[in-house]
Amino acid sequence: MNKIIKYVIVDILRNKIVIAYTLCLLLLSMGLFSLEDNSDKALVSLMSIVLFLVPLINLIFSAIYVYNSNEFIELLAAQPIQRKTLWISIFCGLACSLSLAFIIGCGIPIFLFSGSEVGISLLLMGIFLSVIFIAIALLAAVYNRDKAKGIGLSILIWIYFAIVFDALVLFVLFQFMDYPMENTLVVLSMLNPIDLARVFLLIKIDVSALMGATSAVFKNAFGSLKGLALTVSVMTVWVALPLYISLRAFIKKNL
Repeated sequence: MNKIIKYVIVDILRNKIVIAYTLCLLLLSMGLFSLEDNSDKALVSLMSIVLFLVPLINLIFSAIYVYNSNEFIELLAAQPIQRKTLWISIFCGLACSLSLAFIIGCGIPIFLFSGSEVGISLLLMGIFLSVIFIAIALLAAVYNRDKAKGIGLSILIWIYFAIVFDALVLFVLFQFMDYPMENTLVVLSMLNPIDLARVFLLIKIDVSALMGATSAVFKNAFGSLKGLALTVSVMTVWVALPLYISLRAFIKKNL
């Protein structure tokens, strides 16, 4: 298992797309901190980039990597290696390498310019989003043999979580605007890892005051140590659930 993970990590870290992804994050992060006198303002701008870019890159790259490694996966599956071990090794290799790329790209500027709790929280959420969308990419890839369909599905998944979900939430809020929806909003935010990360980070940065009365409910839910535990728990479920489903599908799949 360790040999497979090591091979996948080395293979991915040598990939030009991953190198470009790391350098892009590094340049954007350094640029934002250099342009802004206030590190918190830079973190807000960086948060927007992370919430937009990290899920997209991890989702599409992971799906493409799995499809391009089909022959390698089939070769290993023919060896005396459990499919469970093989699939988890590929996931761990992707998660470690892409998380490392994110830590280098965003972590170095954050520690240089803003080693605050907010900066650490942004790194934590970025790593979680990386791993979550890698797990979702594996799920999309294992259920679609056709590469074009799998990548297309990955893009649609990102569009749903990044754009469509928020539009649906706004529609629900508009339809039920006469009713108290604060607690419902907390639950709805847990149904989207990007929204959950955004709310958690806004509370840490204290921009949540712009949300009005709703911010008090979000602060009670996510602002304390229990809130951190809740966020981490929900994010962990978002990693475990698609990974578990994809694992079961891969074990039963006829390669």
